[in-house]
Amino acid sequence: MNVAALPIEAVLPEWRAALREQGTAVLIAPPGAGKSTRAPLSLLEEPWLAGKKLLMLEPRRLAARSVARYMASLLGEEVGRTVGYRVRLDSRTGPHTRIEVITEGILTRMLQDDPSLDGVGAVLFDEFHERSLQADLGLALCLQARALLRDDLRLAVLSATLEPEPVAELLGGAPLVVSEGRSYPVETVYRERPLGDGYGALETAVAATVLAAMDRTEGDVLAFLPGAAEIRRTEAALRERLAGGGRGEVRLAPLYGDLSAEQQDRALQPSPAGTRKVVLATSIAETSLTVEGVRIVVDGGLMRVSRFSPRTGMSRLVTEPVSRPAADQRRGRAGRVAPGVCCRLWTEEEDARLAPRSQPEILSADLAPLALELAAWGESDAAGLRWLDPPPAAALAQARELLGQLGALDASGALTPDGRRMAALGLHPRLARMLLEARRLGLGRSGCALAAVLGDRDPFRGGPGAPPDADLRGRVAAVLAARPGGDSPLARLAAEAGRLARQLALPEGSAAESGEAEASGLLLAFAYPDRIAERRPDGRYRLSGGRGAVLPGSQALSAAPYLVAADLDDQGADSRIRLAAPLAEAEIAEHAAELIREEAAIYWDAEAQAVRARQRRCLGALVLRETPLPAPDPERVREVLMAGIRSAGLELLPWTKGARAWLQRAAFLARLQPQEWPDVSAEGLLRTLPDWLGPFLTGMKSRSDLERLPLQNALDGLLPWDKRRLMDEWAPTHLAVPSGSRIPVDYSDPEAPVLAVRLQEVFGLADTPRIGGGRVPVLLHLLSPAQRPVQVTRDLASFWRTGYFDVKKDLKGRYPKHYWPDDPTSAVPTSRVRPR
Repeated sequence: MNVAALPIEAVLPEWRAALREQGTAVLIAPPGAGKSTRAPLSLLEEPWLAGKKLLMLEPRRLAARSVARYMASLLGEEVGRTVGYRVRLDSRTGPHTRIEVITEGILTRMLQDDPSLDGVGAVLFDEFHERSLQADLGLALCLQARALLRDDLRLAVLSATLEPEPVAELLGGAPLVVSEGRSYPVETVYRERPLGDGYGALETAVAATVLAAMDRTEGDVLAFLPGAAEIRRTEAALRERLAGGGRGEVRLAPLYGDLSAEQQDRALQPSPAGTRKVVLATSIAETSLTVEGVRIVVDGGLMRVSRFSPRTGMSRLVTEPVSRPAADQRRGRAGRVAPGVCCRLWTEEEDARLAPRSQPEILSADLAPLALELAAWGESDAAGLRWLDPPPAAALAQARELLGQLGALDASGALTPDGRRMAALGLHPRLARMLLEARRLGLGRSGCALAAVLGDRDPFRGGPGAPPDADLRGRVAAVLAARPGGDSPLARLAAEAGRLARQLALPEGSAAESGEAEASGLLLAFAYPDRIAERRPDGRYRLSGGRGAVLPGSQALSAAPYLVAADLDDQGADSRIRLAAPLAEAEIAEHAAELIREEAAIYWDAEAQAVRARQRRCLGALVLRETPLPAPDPERVREVLMAGIRSAGLELLPWTKGARAWLQRAAFLARLQPQEWPDVSAEGLLRTLPDWLGPFLTGMKSRSDLERLPLQNALDGLLPWDKRRLMDEWAPTHLAVPSGSRIPVDYSDPEAPVLAVRLQEVFGLADTPRIGGGRVPVLLHLLSPAQRPVQVTRDLASFWRTGYFDVKKDLKGRYPKHYWPDDPTSAVPTSRVRPR
């Protein structure tokens, strides 16, 4: 093996010794040090690896192929001999392969098939700082396999930016091997002002920065953008600007996950002499890849990641700023072969606010695949495994609930036979369930085509020949009609559908029947029982999981009474439906019978202000059919009516003048003796509704029925008979005054009951009348003959002594015919102009 010296070589003896003596190691080395290629090769002659393979995990398919090819070239061999790789839809291994570079999902499948990993001497987790869900799961499973079955299995974690101490502790105190690496100086250039967020602002800025950097720095360019759409728009902007010439021959090379292997490999190839290359890449190019000739990095500073929402049960792609380690990884790409420059499209102030680390996928991902793998492994939950970050308990419980809906777990949480078949397919549990049902219904080819479309980003969206709307049937029909082979998206999907058909063991030579794409809605219902949607009268949809959804614009699906939404954006109150297919009500009844429940629903209709009693057939939150319930339980009707009163408030009751006066008197007494009298506040009355109102509600179910309610009689039920008598004594409705009149007492303010009486009617009354068992003087509103207050007092005796004479002078002038005696305490009271 003739290999140029690399920085990693200085620590390779320490690396080999760690794995030989302790069986675990953490290797930290910066980009370009050789950790992904030289470190694995250095283990080939170790005695403990004799006759066994070494597995190295890479988080991305492109990196797995690239690393394997480079290691093979170092041995002077073609890939597939000593060094091979296995990724989805592509494999290059042979009988003499000793190092297999694989993607993480493949390791999980190997462990599920053979937990002891017989014939494997070591598993290396490369670029572990990316913290993918499958990498965390694979390491947890390997640690348990090593503890229980294979104490000789070597495990190592390799990274450029990982915080090594927690991983070393997880590996049982693994030795930490650090390579200082070697890189050329990289000048970092920031923007002076923040980049605007208008449409196309990022792409315009990247294109301008690329050309400006090429004018002042030699070498090829690697530009980072968040996704394929931004890459396409940046490529178009660059082609337009390069059309004027003046910069020689420049080759533009997109690089992202949806491209074919051939297209990705072309982006990594060195530029021909006299040609410069601009690679427009997603974060796929951050690690493990060597992009030859790059001396300029233009970093847009954004990445696109999938975030799962436990609230909605859906994942969505979000665009967010890169973390500090990711930005440093990207910057390091400019100094691999010579001094370089990194142009960051953010300010130095914004740079200081970058997240110090990337969030592990296990903390924000859809955990349904993880829950299925754990069940297949034999773990009822995650607590039996060792994790760097354990999966969140709530998200894992939600995932297990979904697996129950999909038939993968039984009521006790154990894996069902179907669940075991689903786990063996290595797909998301939703798609795996769909494929099993498709095979049972004789729709296997259509199911495979549908799974291929859903298992990848929608290749038709926004591209040439794209279907005009969200209807999946056109996409499935196109895949069924396509031939595998070639670089086109359809050809790749057809190849994936063929691979799935072989996994399902569909009969060779069987072909899709004409019109099979029409079954897409039925097949989707098996995968997304929580996203079966019913059309509302306003044209929007309601999902069986309870969420609202809407089809944007006018589409062929817009009139479908039922559909299944496979892809939604999870934005706002109503998610936008991006991919869906129609579903017939008869198909729901026939194939989703186990999800349909019959229920007698007695509920309060807030709009009609009435109790409704209905017999319903329901699918989740959807009401498929509803008829009147012939004989609802009277007690239940009464309970619902009281619940309706609680929600609508006491104003729903027929409050007469007498009932309100009773309530005010009771409130006065409750304030006077809170321990002796019931709480008649709104809260107290609502809390005790069953006690005082319940007996009067028999036969009632609506607000109109409540109009017949004898409310004051019902309120009397709050008091025993002795309290009712005491209420009349302590809180009388009227008080007799010296004139002989009975004047009503106003209790609207329980702190100050008011007696409003004409002044002449209380002549001869020495002191203020009292209520509440003599404890509370009423607040006297002494009125003029025109019924207007001339004095407000609680101390009538003091008024007669000091205030009466001023009032008399005023009233005598205004009402000269009326009787205004000099001594009011001995005068004859009257309700007339003058005493008889």
